[in-house]
Amino acid sequence: MKQGEIIKRLTDKELLLNLYLTQVIILIIAFLLSFFIYGSWFFPFTLIQWDIYHIGLGIILALIVVVIELILAKCLPKTWFDDGGINERVFKKRSPFHIVIIAGFVGFSEEILFRGVLQTTIGYIPASIIFAIIHIRYLYNPFLFLFTVGLSFGLGAIYMYTGNLLTVIICHIFIDMLLGLFIRYNVLNLQK
Repeated sequence: MKQGEIIKRLTDKELLLNLYLTQVIILIIAFLLSFFIYGSWFFPFTLIQWDIYHIGLGIILALIVVVIELILAKCLPKTWFDDGGINERVFKKRSPFHIVIIAGFVGFSEEILFRGVLQTTIGYIPASIIFAIIHIRYLYNPFLFLFTVGLSFGLGAIYMYTGNLLTVIICHIFIDMLLGLFIRYNVLNLQK
C-alpha cells in the first residue's frame, strides 16, 4: 500500500500525531547519536551562533528556494508535484499559527539530526542522501524526489559554507512555513 493511501485512512488528529511523533523520534535519535559520538547530548547546539547575519541569510536563501518552487509549479505539470496529497492534508486545514509551529518543529528537529549530527559525523554526501530518503513520500515521484535531493544538498552546502547550524535551521523552517502557507491558501494551485 502506498503512503498516500495510508494517509487517506488517517484522521487529521492521527496524521498530526504521526507527524509530531516522527519529529520527536528524529530529535531522540539526534540526542542519542550526539551523546554516543560526541559525549554530549546537546553537541549540535554548540554549532549554533546567534546573530542577525545568519538569521537573515537563512531567510533570504529560503525565499530563493520558494521562488524557484513557485516558478516550477507554474511551469511544470501539476502531476510532478503530486505527493499523494500528504502535504495538503498536513497544511490545508491548519491555522497560520499552527503552520508556523509545524514548520518550526520539523525544520529544527531535522536540521539538528541531519546537519548537526550526521553531516558533522559521516559527511555532507551521506547525510544529504539520508535526508532525502527519509522523505519517503517523494520516492514515488521522480521530480519531487530529485527536488528534495537538491534541497538536501543545498542545505548541507549552506551549513558547510556558514559553519552555523542556525542558518540551515532558519532556512528549513522558512521554506516549510511559506510552502505550508501557500498550500493553506492555495497559492500554488496544485489541487486536482
